[in-house]
Amino acid sequence: MKQIHWFPGHMKKAQNEVQDKIKLVDVIVELLDARIPLSSRNQVLYKLTKDKTRLVVLTKKDLADTTLTMKWIEYFQAQGFQATFADLNDEKDVKMIVRKVEELGSIKNAKYIAKGMKPQPVRAMILGIPNVGKSTLINKISGRKAASVENKPGHTKAQQWIKVSEKFELLDTPGILQPSYQDGKNAINLALVGSMNENILPNDELATIAFIYMLQNYKKQLTDRFNYLDFSSNVEDNFKLIARKRGYLTKGGEDIEKAYKVFLNELKNGVLGPVTFERVE
Repeated sequence: MKQIHWFPGHMKKAQNEVQDKIKLVDVIVELLDARIPLSSRNQVLYKLTKDKTRLVVLTKKDLADTTLTMKWIEYFQAQGFQATFADLNDEKDVKMIVRKVEELGSIKNAKYIAKGMKPQPVRAMILGIPNVGKSTLINKISGRKAASVENKPGHTKAQQWIKVSEKFELLDTPGILQPSYQDGKNAINLALVGSMNENILPNDELATIAFIYMLQNYKKQLTDRFNYLDFSSNVEDNFKLIARKRGYLTKGGEDIEKAYKVFLNELKNGVLGPVTFERVE
């Protein structure tokens, strides 16, 4: 599979900003999509921040296979990371993330207290690729009333922080993809969950890959949604059947392109049930 490059100019600028700000941060909150935990990790940013205390949060837990999500949590914990999973639209899950960040920051404050100094708010940076839930989490934990904290000294550029509580300050960063994906498989996974433009591959190729994966791993969910499919036929014929059954027709026959698009949208939005595209090896 070919190497895929997809790195808009604003992402390069944002990556440089992250590199400049890392020294100010106590805790990295790394958001990964529970459906593709490895593909949704920006390896460039991970290497830049790997020496920082880290909380790994697998987001979109409602769209992912729960059994596999638990295996991924164990995987990241075995790597030495604090790890959890969350639905960022669930207030309880958001509060749990805040609590875990404050707990990680308490290690720093124990040193301050030991020196007779006043505890300081933990400074956290949320990192994640586009569409992994960063904006949702930031809006939730700041209560949409984000208060700007004074600029921190020792900097050429003024940095604005969101004051979450007396214990917690948050530095926002935009969603950033890595500059390239060597074998293309990660990019396909990103396209399947909506974190990269689906146009990296023609819809028929992307839908075919997804259909075969569902057939191999989530056949019941596929048949529950499309109980009229004939799995002894080839994939294209099945999409023609979907088009006919749903009335996606053109003058020339079935509008198979629409069938591909609708299938990909339903998969991405969880209509076909919870699906995880990566498995712990």
